[in-house]
Amino acid sequence: MEFRQGIGVSPGIAIAEAFILDYEDVRITPFRQDEGPEACHREVERFERGLEAAVGEMQAISERIQEEVGDAVSSMFTGFSAILLDKKLKDDIVQKIRDNRFTAEYAVSRAFRKVKNMFRAKDNEFFASRLRDIGDIENRLLRHLVGEHGAGLKHLSSPVVLIAKDLSPSQTATLPRDKIVGFATDAGGRTSHTAILAKSLGIPAVVGLKAITSDVSGGDLVILDGSKGRVIVAPDATTQRDYRARRQRQIEFARGLDSLRDVPAETLDGHLIRLQANIEYPHEIPAALEKGAQGIGLYRTEFLYGPDQPNPTEEDHFEAYSSAITELAGRPLVIRTLDLGADKFLPEKARHEANPFLGSRSIRYCFERIDLFKAQLRAIYRASALGPVSIMLPMISALSELKKARSVIQDVVEELQRGNVRIDADIDIGCMIEVPSAAIAADILARETKFFSIGTNDLVQYTLAVDRTNERVAHLYQPAHPAVFRLIWQAVAAAHRERIGVSLCGELAGEVMYVIPLIGLGCSELSMSSSQIPTVKKVIRSITMRDAKRIVERIFKLSDARETESFLRERVRQIEPELL
Repeated sequence: MEFRQGIGVSPGIAIAEAFILDYEDVRITPFRQDEGPEACHREVERFERGLEAAVGEMQAISERIQEEVGDAVSSMFTGFSAILLDKKLKDDIVQKIRDNRFTAEYAVSRAFRKVKNMFRAKDNEFFASRLRDIGDIENRLLRHLVGEHGAGLKHLSSPVVLIAKDLSPSQTATLPRDKIVGFATDAGGRTSHTAILAKSLGIPAVVGLKAITSDVSGGDLVILDGSKGRVIVAPDATTQRDYRARRQRQIEFARGLDSLRDVPAETLDGHLIRLQANIEYPHEIPAALEKGAQGIGLYRTEFLYGPDQPNPTEEDHFEAYSSAITELAGRPLVIRTLDLGADKFLPEKARHEANPFLGSRSIRYCFERIDLFKAQLRAIYRASALGPVSIMLPMISALSELKKARSVIQDVVEELQRGNVRIDADIDIGCMIEVPSAAIAADILARETKFFSIGTNDLVQYTLAVDRTNERVAHLYQPAHPAVFRLIWQAVAAAHRERIGVSLCGELAGEVMYVIPLIGLGCSELSMSSSQIPTVKKVIRSITMRDAKRIVERIFKLSDARETESFLRERVRQIEPELL
């Protein structure tokens, strides 16, 4: 029996024989054997047939995923189709066929190589993470041109755990789910499209195992634990029995959570906690409400920007915000202003920064690009006439930044009022607490804002000096570090003294292990991924506020992150073992 530790990106337990996936590279012939106008015409027609088939395949995948998990994930494949149908790309391929006697597949390969080189040259995490998607689109088209469709998985006769170097999004989406009960890959990270798909589709998955394809042989029995990021190779009889029992308990527990959708997130002694959802696109809202979200506590508006839409207009912003407000039907919407830069897309040629997370990002970038900032603010205020909305300013590190942002906002409000545009001029403006200086000076900021939203993803990163995207230092990213809890407490206490609202919208809000201390610290609003709402509600309805405060007192006496994690984990197990 051997254990391999990776990154758990989709929870659940899978137990089955291993199937090693080894896609061969598509073999490409560079030049056509025949010459002349007719041969060239036939080759262009062959390319167009292959393109039509590849687009049809992507659209079929999109429709299938939409039926299963909704628009939020299926839109990814709509975007893939748009790339294939891009006129400049298509014209480039056809020109290569006509001018160079290239075969259709070689022209495709050359054209996509140019696109991939452009992405690599951006020196930007966003583009680097999308390279795999571009390669997937290229391979789909090439396989239609040369007649290879990876038939290996079609002949599976029994359920397996798929082992691969990596999986593209479309490979993941088209896995035969009656046969693939989980997958493990050498490469990958928490934020890849493959990880997002696996979680949305409910396929247990572990990525970033580095050498799992070498450590496992086809036919080996493996246990995959997507919650703990663990793969067990050739487990003994006792381990098999234990995991099979755990898997059955998890299935039964998940069924029971459905009954909590319409009940309040209320502690046993009557304290109500507002649970809201984090979204990237308006079409995620129906699914969030279905899970029991009471509103949207974090709308990440930077996802309006991307390679396919590098410069969204004010109207694009307005349309998105109006759609979100309409979907919410009177429920609250908190819009975070643009958090561009660092690991996120920039709508211009990327500038090299030695430390991009400490550079021109979020509110700093908005101050550099006042035109973008004002366009977004105008759209928000125009949309405010349609329903309740609040503005949240990211990465505020000093009072001067907060005042500068409010000054820009006031300019926009006055401009709209002079133009007789219907707006709500009194919408709440809050700021995120996600850098240590903001938490330490929270008492100063609280006097100048209507609410705080604590962003723990960055607060942990900046407090501990750990790049949260760097797997080499992942073990140092410790949310339970005493300094993190102290900063959260400081921010919450300052908000309470000034009688302003305070919520928490980082990943900690959806981690069952941290829900109890967050409530005990005074966080009465938590915003998270919608899929996490039922389990968080289960925790809240299983404790008293008095117990939560006692747990906070206890962890403040602990001096080590691992010791704190162990204590919190044990407390959650006492409530319900299947929560972890």
